[in-house]
Amino acid sequence: MIFLTALPLFWIMISASRGGHWGAWMPSSISAFEGTCVSIPCRFDFPDELRPAVVHGVWYFNSPYPKNYPPVVFKSRTQVVHESFQGRSRLLGDLGLRNCTLLLSALSPELGGKYYFRGDLGGYNQYTFSEHSVLDIINTPNIVVPPEVVAGKEVEVSCMVPDNCPELRPELTWLGHEGLGEPTVLGRLREDEGTWVQVSLLHFVPTREANGHRLGCQAAFPNTTLQFEGYANPPVIVEMNTSVEAIEGSHVSLLCGADSNPLPLLTWMRDGTVLREAVAESLYLELEEVTPAEDGVYACLAENSYGQENSTVELSVMYAPWKPTVNGTMVAVEGETVSIVCSTQSKPDPILTIFKEKQILATVIYESELQLELPAVTPEDDGEYWCVAENQYGQRATAFNVSVEFAPMILLESHCSAARDTVQCLCVVKSNPEPSVAFELPSRNVTVNETEREFVYSERSGLLLTSILTLRGQAQAPPRVICTSRNLYGTQSLELPFQGAHRLMWAKIGPVGAVVAFAILIAIVCYITQTRRKKNVTESPSFSAGDNPHVLYSSDFRISGAPEKYESERRVGSERRLLGLRGEAPELDLSYSHSDLGKRPTKDSYTLTEELAEYAEIRVK
Repeated sequence: MIFLTALPLFWIMISASRGGHWGAWMPSSISAFEGTCVSIPCRFDFPDELRPAVVHGVWYFNSPYPKNYPPVVFKSRTQVVHESFQGRSRLLGDLGLRNCTLLLSALSPELGGKYYFRGDLGGYNQYTFSEHSVLDIINTPNIVVPPEVVAGKEVEVSCMVPDNCPELRPELTWLGHEGLGEPTVLGRLREDEGTWVQVSLLHFVPTREANGHRLGCQAAFPNTTLQFEGYANPPVIVEMNTSVEAIEGSHVSLLCGADSNPLPLLTWMRDGTVLREAVAESLYLELEEVTPAEDGVYACLAENSYGQENSTVELSVMYAPWKPTVNGTMVAVEGETVSIVCSTQSKPDPILTIFKEKQILATVIYESELQLELPAVTPEDDGEYWCVAENQYGQRATAFNVSVEFAPMILLESHCSAARDTVQCLCVVKSNPEPSVAFELPSRNVTVNETEREFVYSERSGLLLTSILTLRGQAQAPPRVICTSRNLYGTQSLELPFQGAHRLMWAKIGPVGAVVAFAILIAIVCYITQTRRKKNVTESPSFSAGDNPHVLYSSDFRISGAPEKYESERRVGSERRLLGLRGEAPELDLSYSHSDLGKRPTKDSYTLTEELAEYAEIRVK
């Protein structure tokens, strides 16, 4: 039995807790009839040192976190609310006095749920209170019958209805009480948490003939058509979870309790499938290590010979995002549009992000799908991408590659260079798919490609293909080398610039060769001086190539005044070497050895001496 309280505990807590900290007080549960209104009493507190000029507040529905974008029930700053609450919510309290009492009108079943209040003192001084009130929308009065009714012993049956709407007051009437006694109306009573109920009592002495008698109570609202009836004998579900949130892998226990005479048959069901049933006052449904597949609505059905009632509870299983799946165009030709869709599944919905090389390209908040569109792709769009999904329960990521195909591009770092008797040409090509590369020497009518491994070495890294042509032998001037690259999308050619061409001769002679040449020059000058003193004296026939000092001699350096026969032999030798490079004749090295000098045609000593002098002079320069 409920007793009237002069100073409810709820308000005692409020007045005694003004200690200057963040806190809120409201009934943990409150009920109201469908179509009426409800006033949710609320008070809050904040640190005294804040001293805000203006206090604002927001009421949220079913979630306390603004980042989850819950429906706004009331907002003092903008008056902008969710469409479900337009014209149906109003603040009764004064926020300046720390009173956040809320009034909801024209109640409908979808408004049943949790209500959270958030204090807004300006700037960073905002706080969402964990305390909340659960609103239950009902359509039948609550008739309370003693657990045991014995014939001949007086019993008390009560009819209780919520009375939390300041605009509409219910009036109670007993149904089917004829012959049982006259009802007693206690009036309006206040509960411990600050809510109000209207109570009517009926006292009578039951007889055996009254067993199974249908006794009911009606709540009516004057000047309206709202009437609600309830009966004692049909089951009434009096205890059940309103909604349950659980993390994947945890244990969940759902309770359903009913009050009826005789005891009801309680049944737990989901999607029409019976999960558990028993004849009892209460029944638990135990779910071990819940999974996302068990997320959904569960129903409890209570029935006996006088009627039935059912109620539902929603189980929300929270879990981290699944590994994102990526689909779309992964291979495209330069200039085409690429569209990629990344999707996942989680609860709550995740933050999805697509990035490449730590640069964010696209992102969405609290959505399960993200689309990335790359219009007119270029080679720079080729590469590895990541799609990352995350929420407060975890993070998962998936890597994928976008391949952009394009014609070859020979990069500017391509060039030729010389080192002593070696010429190397570097051709760097960016292309997709991999191109073929060939080197052309126009002056020698020679083309060398990658198949000739003795002269060309190629290595690929990502989109870059590096080909190196190596030529060995003496050269008078830097050779012309043209690099040509092609694939199915096009062809590009580039004449490779020669780096350090003015140092070619010194690269081939080297510092040691220069010293030797200078020594030879001095010896020759001395010899010529002595020869001129001996007029009309010719060189001894014994002078031969074997008497000459061993010096490096290049077949490609021409000596002024050399006989035409020697020039002809030089050309024939060069042609044979080029043919050998192309694979048309036995391979010949492009450089002469020291011993080759002695095999050249013998000339008179004065002519050969002048040529050697000119040759040494060229080397020294």
